[in-house]
Amino acid sequence: MAEMLIGGEWHAATGGKTLDVIDPANEETVGSVPSGSPDDVDRAVAAAAAAFPGWAKTDAEQRAEIVRTACERIGDASERIVDTLVHEQGKPTAEARGELQHFIHGLRYYAELATKLQGAYQPLPSTLGESYGLVIRRPVGVVAAIVPSNYPLTLMGTKVGPALVAGNTVVVKPASTTPLTALIVGELFQEAGLPPGVLNVVTGRGAAIGDALVGHPQVRRVAFTGETETGRRVMEIAGPQLKRATLELGGSDPVIICPDADLIRAAKAVLIGRLWNAGQSCLAGKRVYVFAEVYDRVLEQLLAQIERYEPGEGWLKPEKPKIRIGPVHTVHQRETLLAQVEDSRARGAEILFGGTAPERSCKGYFMVPTLVAEAPDDARVVTEETFGPVLPIFKVADMDEAIARANNTRYGLGSSVWTHDSRLIHRAAHELDTGMTWVNQIHYGYDELPFGGVKDSGIGREHGSEGLNHYTELKSVVVGGLS
Repeated sequence: MAEMLIGGEWHAATGGKTLDVIDPANEETVGSVPSGSPDDVDRAVAAAAAAFPGWAKTDAEQRAEIVRTACERIGDASERIVDTLVHEQGKPTAEARGELQHFIHGLRYYAELATKLQGAYQPLPSTLGESYGLVIRRPVGVVAAIVPSNYPLTLMGTKVGPALVAGNTVVVKPASTTPLTALIVGELFQEAGLPPGVLNVVTGRGAAIGDALVGHPQVRRVAFTGETETGRRVMEIAGPQLKRATLELGGSDPVIICPDADLIRAAKAVLIGRLWNAGQSCLAGKRVYVFAEVYDRVLEQLLAQIERYEPGEGWLKPEKPKIRIGPVHTVHQRETLLAQVEDSRARGAEILFGGTAPERSCKGYFMVPTLVAEAPDDARVVTEETFGPVLPIFKVADMDEAIARANNTRYGLGSSVWTHDSRLIHRAAHELDTGMTWVNQIHYGYDELPFGGVKDSGIGREHGSEGLNHYTELKSVVVGGLS
């Protein structure tokens, strides 16, 4: 059994309870971890608080060097990490390797930013003699990093990377169903020379330890990625204590395909983005609006491509030209997807492909990739987030209708437009009510650019120098008596 990392040492849960980690591809147990309690949270936060003063005073370049060393050790352990990720999360091996590389890239990016935090110098009025002001950046303190199950590495990295290089200490709470890779990363950071207590990993169910971690009085900063309703709960706890918080929540990203687009490329990219990680990406394109004059051609391309996706175990390669798609993460998640599709069918939508679990003799939470045509705007596949391989497609008359329907949602994470018309690009950039818009690109989060949502898709930003700044606090210093 794996143990929790607290204060540089490995611990069982205070109450001795454990959680099994289940492979969603075959429903077999792949490991077990401690089922933590609020007492374990107290120990982890105390360790992080004790380590904070020393880590905050550590030279920024030294902090960066430890992160770089950790990247090397993580790279050396890539096969172990990838295999663990495939079995605890369910994604195909190729996708797991891609996530690991994205994780390492992000950590290296933040290591390079460690010495580039900037403040300001401001001359001040000479009422009391010559004086000037400085604006300096300081680390916030103990950070609670709450990571979901769909990208256990990447979404841990977007929190741990900037937090550590800015001089904070961290308590990571991975999803209860995908804790194993987080524990491996914690182990490798220790081997890279990270001082005890700077990075802690506490495992357990969110219902048991989530509130305790977010509400702990020594936690100064909360970084959460997950469902919108859980994000509301995080804010309910963090808000009254005036904690700094960023929330990257659910999305129902619209895609607009215009008549002048490269339709073959657009259709292929839409499916790759929608079906990557079995559709379990908050920023995936989840609603496709196609101009009427090219609707049939786009539909033809989507149907030709979606047939290539074959549900199966992530560690098995399909025969070409098939493309592997893994299971969704839990049986409850699959039941929700099937109910969303059935709701669309009942409301008059046409299920053009899929809409069922595959006919398989073995176990696993698989679902056939699904294409839904012309669901009404009040159908669940439109009003809710479809967190799995379900893609609804709609016909629109023009850009006015496309933007209006794209914005008719409580979500506002990402969006995209496929066109070479600069006027339409300009409209999409300024009128789509989302935190990010891609132009002729698959929806993908770049470490170099701020990423986050509006409306029910969250507050604050991760990634980029903006993301790093969220792990610091500003302090103004007035220097006087110079004359």
